[in-house]
Amino acid sequence: MTSDSEFNTIRPYCDSEIEAAIERLCKSEEFLTLFTHLTKMDRATIQGALQGIRSRAEFQAKFFGPAIQSLINTTTDGITVSGMELVDKNTSYIFMSNHRDIILDSAILNVLLRQHGNKYTRAAIGSNLLINDWVTDLVKLDSCFVIERDITVREMLTSSALRSKYIREVIEENEDSVWIAEREGRTKNGDDKAQPSLLKMLKMSGPTQFGINFRELHIMPLAISYEWEPCDALKTSELYTKTVGEYIKTPEADMNSMLTGLSDYKGRVHFHIDQLTDQEFDELDQLPSNGDRIEALAGIIDSKIHQNFKLWPNNYIAYDLLHSVNKFKAFYTEEEKKRFIEVMTQKMDKLEGNISLLNNIYLEIYANPVKNQLKL
Repeated sequence: MTSDSEFNTIRPYCDSEIEAAIERLCKSEEFLTLFTHLTKMDRATIQGALQGIRSRAEFQAKFFGPAIQSLINTTTDGITVSGMELVDKNTSYIFMSNHRDIILDSAILNVLLRQHGNKYTRAAIGSNLLINDWVTDLVKLDSCFVIERDITVREMLTSSALRSKYIREVIEENEDSVWIAEREGRTKNGDDKAQPSLLKMLKMSGPTQFGINFRELHIMPLAISYEWEPCDALKTSELYTKTVGEYIKTPEADMNSMLTGLSDYKGRVHFHIDQLTDQEFDELDQLPSNGDRIEALAGIIDSKIHQNFKLWPNNYIAYDLLHSVNKFKAFYTEEEKKRFIEVMTQKMDKLEGNISLLNNIYLEIYANPVKNQLKL
């Protein structure tokens, strides 16, 4: 059972822990201040919405889901989804996606799944993001489980085995699904690639036979496409710093990314759900080694995410600007191009550094999904 004590270091809260966590949130000044700002609800309304919640399902249905829906209403021009017909409401899945936003990628997915009567997901979150007590309470109430970061190689082997067992048991219990990014951390430059080490971790807990092992996990490749990346300027700044020197991630930077992702404008957002087929698993089983199979499976997941990524006018504009061409001018208007350049200029003017390099990094964030589709 995923509530067993062996999972205490990584699991979300059990029902017996909910009431105390809710009480702590209701008394947290920082949480109340931030959520008042984000949701435009007053403190009494937030505290009232939390009171009486006694399970993670209630927390999602009565508080966190409505809060995310409120942010969707105020910071996006709408969410669309395709492929939901592939999701069986009686089955648990691993939704493995490209990763753009710390909180919203999994939170919006849960809103969409709930709207269609499907199981919620338990989302993987890095231990580096458990910045303080109220953030820990919030994510563990929201059914997140922890991926341990900054540990030794020996500790990583033990941690990977524990995570693998936990995820597989979530799927076997068939009460919830799982959301996990295809790689460690967010993709900063828009070049989405599945990490073979993640697939090796998932494989650790299952049968020896490769196809059977991964069929049991019901992996659904998920492509998430934001018209405007809410953290594009922060990602540009981080990538620039890494290019010219050393970047040291701080808890303050992680908190800023979380809040920026929640509060900034995103335009239109699209989610596309896909599946792995029996034919693909049969072909994987024909490969000579598990190493080859892992690499090939990562490639299949990449191709599905790249193919199903919804390219917005911004993506085509960025590609053409980056390469000084008009290759995709049929996919955007001059007005859209002018708007994109204005927004980019406003954001880049606030950053320090070589403006040409900053512009190129910013453009690549939006252009790389186009490049990946061209490669297909």
